[in-house]
Amino acid sequence: MIASPLLQTAQIGPTDCWNDSCAVADLAYAIERGAVGATSNPPIVLEVLGREKSHWGPRALALHAAHPGWTESELLWAIVEEMGVRGAALLADIHKETRARKGWLSLQVDPALHGDPDRMVAHAVRLAGLAPNIQVKFPVTAAGLIALEEATARGVNVNATVSFTVPQAIAAAEAIERGLVRLEATGGDVSRLAPAVVIMVGRLDDWLKLVAERDLLSITPGVLDWAGIAAMKRANTIFTQRGYRSRLLAAAYRHHLHWTELVGGNVMLTIPPAWQVRFNQSGIAPSSRLDVPVDPAILRELASIPDFRRAYEPDGMTPPEFDSFGATARTLRGFVKAVRDAEALLRDTVLPNPDIKTQ
Repeated sequence: MIASPLLQTAQIGPTDCWNDSCAVADLAYAIERGAVGATSNPPIVLEVLGREKSHWGPRALALHAAHPGWTESELLWAIVEEMGVRGAALLADIHKETRARKGWLSLQVDPALHGDPDRMVAHAVRLAGLAPNIQVKFPVTAAGLIALEEATARGVNVNATVSFTVPQAIAAAEAIERGLVRLEATGGDVSRLAPAVVIMVGRLDDWLKLVAERDLLSITPGVLDWAGIAAMKRANTIFTQRGYRSRLLAAAYRHHLHWTELVGGNVMLTIPPAWQVRFNQSGIAPSSRLDVPVDPAILRELASIPDFRRAYEPDGMTPPEFDSFGATARTLRGFVKAVRDAEALLRDTVLPNPDIKTQ
């Protein structure tokens, strides 16, 4: 295994690094440097379709030839499933060696289903059946919480995503706990599950920066870069105190503090490939900082923004309010758009372009 700052991260307490991509080259790079899991989402799938065009282009043509009646959506999800199986195979040894504690690859249910728990669960059961180490991502919406509990009760290893705030993380962990209790009551083996609860730290920062611009707020430069970190640190304290069986997973990286400030606890950090390369070239030696509080002056300034208070306080929002929180609505919109863009890319791949005749 190649020595790297990210590998050092895994040697500081129980913190694990994951690869925020299912592209095989990126995943191989990450595993070689200590990564023990991987995540994907619709924008990642769209990116991988472009980057691995030499593989997925011919595969799309073959699938279209075999199933000419398929819609672009059916074609896309068949490819997403193959992407998941392909990536999961690279993590299979880790999954086996750690007895299912690590080595998971997350696939996301169709984001267009975010309001329908029954259809999300049905999709999750299908995705989970693709490989022993497929974990399934659900949005932390009001309907997503219902789906998280039900899928867990059916033995699906879940990942609660589209989550940016402390109240969302708590609600997701509680839903998963209810599902685990139900699974245990039916004789299910909970030891083979390793559920995750995401805080998309960078996307909370992004949203608050938009709020600051919208509301003409004069915030000290750099302070908004601490919002997601503050939420992650507070959620970690609560998860530790309450003994939730889910682990927090930090996602949506924007700068190196999203790495260095979150090392040291029983959490996971899913880092995009480009940021991994940057961090590995940085010369930064990480240390245990997850339990180091955010500067009180920074917290006071952040707390002047109502949406930060909603994100930071454990009771800052109720589940019915999750769907309309700015970061949630914005992310779901982007995820649905990425699915549509991927469908369009496949349509352009499998359908011949009409000749353009000039007058």
